[in-house]
Amino acid sequence: MSVSAAITQPAQPARRSGAGQFQNEPVDSTKAIIDNLTTAVLLLGTDLRLLAMNPAAEELLDVSANQVIGSSVEGLLPESALFATALTRATTSGAPFSEREMHLELPGQTITVDCSVTPIGDSEAPLLLELVQVDRYRRITREEQGVARNASVRALMRGLAHEIRNPLGGLRGAAQLLERELVDDALKEYTQVIVHEADRLQNLLDRMLGPRGMPSMRTINIHEVTERVRALLSAEAPPGVRVTRDYDPSIPPLHADPELLIQATLNVARNAVQALDGDGEVQLRTRIQRRFTIGQTCHRLVVRIEVHDSGPGVPEDLHEHVFFPLVTGRSDGTGLGLSIAQSLVHQHGGSIEYTSIPGDTTFSLILPVENEA
Repeated sequence: MSVSAAITQPAQPARRSGAGQFQNEPVDSTKAIIDNLTTAVLLLGTDLRLLAMNPAAEELLDVSANQVIGSSVEGLLPESALFATALTRATTSGAPFSEREMHLELPGQTITVDCSVTPIGDSEAPLLLELVQVDRYRRITREEQGVARNASVRALMRGLAHEIRNPLGGLRGAAQLLERELVDDALKEYTQVIVHEADRLQNLLDRMLGPRGMPSMRTINIHEVTERVRALLSAEAPPGVRVTRDYDPSIPPLHADPELLIQATLNVARNAVQALDGDGEVQLRTRIQRRFTIGQTCHRLVVRIEVHDSGPGVPEDLHEHVFFPLVTGRSDGTGLGLSIAQSLVHQHGGSIEYTSIPGDTTFSLILPVENEA
């Protein structure tokens, strides 16, 4: 049953509580239903000012009901002048309407929502708004598909690596035996080339498969990780590359393997430095985010380690494959850094996502705070 159907005939005009939530004394069950919906629901008056909102709306818009009750919809939903005009038309005509994939500019982020507006015929609360965030579901679906594809690729790689190792070891051993039998030092150079290339292929296989051990978890401060990465980057980066930081000091302790997180963050950050081609800025940022879904689990708190660079961005033809092994946009790259980083973050129950346009690329390593349990 839709939210609008749940409050079609209220016995008395709806009024709001001190917390801005829905109240109607004769219909307590309706209030309980609306307050517990995951859909964001708002009530607007005839002047398009907010009368009430449920907790899901507070969470979606990242505001407190006590702070915004009485404000106009144009102030609550920025860049919504055309939307406010449509709301006014709905108030006058009494006809419901829907707005699909409406972009809302919120502090620090842009979200995409489907919006349904239903006049409910109440003189104090004529419009009922339902907001459903659609980009969140798209991100979760895209993430699950990416994880499944990468798991299949890594399973194929493990089988391939096993098949390559055996003949590779035989070639190396045969080259060493042959070198012992040779008298001419000039000929020994050829066997040394064989041994050297066999070792290089073995190292490549090991890097493709990533770390084999289980994470060694302990309670850490996430800035232990970012500061270590910043120090390494500052030592490696060309003179024209600036390495800066922007940390959130309120981030709580995290249960994780610091060495694995350092490797994952460093892989991403080194990619950022290489993308700058000797000139630009790489910034390490940390943020805390509430109620973030990873896979099928909604986490109360997650930590975001963000690696931002001012480079040209991820090539458009690599957007869907950037985390695949051996996929790279550089002629001298192996295409393993991001794949390994993703695998290490997944071992911590987290995920990696990115946004990229020319001059503004950010890779985010997202880690659940409560993963100790």
